[in-house]
Amino acid sequence: MSNGAPLRAGIIGFGLAGRVFHAPFLTTNPAFTIAAIATSDEARAAQARAAHPGAEILSTDALLGQAGDLDLVVLASPPHVHREQAVAALEAGAAVVIDKPFVPTVADAEAIIAAADAAGRPLTVFQNRRWDGDFRTVTTLVNTGALGTVHRFESTFERFGAPKRDQWQGQISPAQGGGILFDLGSHLIDQALTLFGPATLEVAELRAVREGLGSEDDAFISLWHENGVRSHLTMSRVAAQSGPRFRVLGDASGYTVYGLDGQEPDLKVGRWPGSEGYGETPKADWGLLGIDNGEQPLVPVPTEVGGYPDFYAQVAASIRDGAPVPVDARHALETVRIIEQAHALAAR
Repeated sequence: MSNGAPLRAGIIGFGLAGRVFHAPFLTTNPAFTIAAIATSDEARAAQARAAHPGAEILSTDALLGQAGDLDLVVLASPPHVHREQAVAALEAGAAVVIDKPFVPTVADAEAIIAAADAAGRPLTVFQNRRWDGDFRTVTTLVNTGALGTVHRFESTFERFGAPKRDQWQGQISPAQGGGILFDLGSHLIDQALTLFGPATLEVAELRAVREGLGSEDDAFISLWHENGVRSHLTMSRVAAQSGPRFRVLGDASGYTVYGLDGQEPDLKVGRWPGSEGYGETPKADWGLLGIDNGEQPLVPVPTEVGGYPDFYAQVAASIRDGAPVPVDARHALETVRIIEQAHALAAR
């Protein structure tokens, strides 16, 4: 890599994660160029060639074989192959971004972290929903004391749609990183730990509502944080009606917001960073702050602008300048630890 030249990135996997959640940010950030994309699916390979004509389309083995010529390898592959792929890329000298779920086990996480330490290369996990506009708003309200002392944090991420029987998320077992707790739960647990610090798992309710899946599609967990906050985290693919995205209760006020951050739907329709209105939430969807018994009026709080592009800006700074990575892999390991514990607790 010459000084000032774009960082050469390779993406392994060109499904939803690679195509929608990684390629747009690498493409729109001048610090990067997509040099290679690995996919074994012919239709996805055609999509990759059309969208990124400057990238070489390779097999995973071929891309990893060239990882020494890359500055960054992005793993948008299923979680049970992350350990092998990440270690290979790190040992070749590339920095690594791993999409969530990070890995299926704490042992896998520890092995990858050890490989990054040995290679002296940046390693980070794509916990992109730290940059959701609604979560940024909650963070500001908590940190500025607008709610007083928080005692309960409720976070819900629910959807309703066809079961993912034909996708790896619905086919693999929890031992391989499958299930709603690894998928959406990785976001909710990470957000709770980011806001309120270390926590102990108290309750885990996991259920496969629809038949024919390799893992659960509906889950609830309760965490007790060392600072005294209790987090109630609910996730589902079978919720015909969704609860509030966040309800945060303090001894001075509360905050409730519905709906999901708009960056994912924007990205799915090709509305990339730099497009007008990207990351903005309409006023009609802002959350409410106050007390609903009349003591304190319920007032809309402008939702902060979502900022997924900030993740890759920090990745570039970590590679070029040695700045901290956007998400510490050791923090992501703690999310994996809680998910492991939840599966063990639910199996009793």
